[in-house]
Amino acid sequence: MLSQRQRALVGAVVGLVVIWTLAVSGFYIAKNAKVTADKVRDYVESVDLSKLDAAARTKALEELARKINALSLEERQQLRLERTAYQWFEQMTEEEKGAFIEATMPTGFKQMITAFEELPEERRRRTIDEALKRLRETSGRLQAGAEAIRSGTNEPPISEELQARVRAIGLKSFYSESSAQTKAELAPVLEELQRVMERGGRFR
Repeated sequence: MLSQRQRALVGAVVGLVVIWTLAVSGFYIAKNAKVTADKVRDYVESVDLSKLDAAARTKALEELARKINALSLEERQQLRLERTAYQWFEQMTEEEKGAFIEATMPTGFKQMITAFEELPEERRRRTIDEALKRLRETSGRLQAGAEAIRSGTNEPPISEELQARVRAIGLKSFYSESSAQTKAELAPVLEELQRVMERGGRFR
């Protein structure tokens, strides 16, 4: 029969084993629950959007938006560059495209656009140029480091035509008047623009 001291020791050991088991289980659960770019790719490839009914499509698109929103900015940029996670976009209706774009825009981006419009013209130009430069650098780095991405030149993040229109009529007006397709093209620039403004203290 165990003495009181031995029972206390055994209890302590059992308690430690239980605590470590829970900790390890929690770690693996959290690790598996963490959304990664690979998990988003797997999800997109596992679902045939064209075969879903309206309710299932809505649920699938909401789930994709949730997963994308859980990624880091660089992982989002990686998926855009590969165009893997955005292959559903071509199959969406205009209404679905609009809802998806709104759902996956970073928090506070509308406030960022308003703050951007309040900057002097020269500062707006410099801020856009800096955002485009950073986006090109990021795209180049991601292309260089990703074997799965098809080879090609480092194209501008948005076309010269879109850049000219943004500068001519203003970002806020341009965004509000644009189609969902154009907003999708503009999305990475808006994300980088927000990061530039936050980093430079221009966004309050």
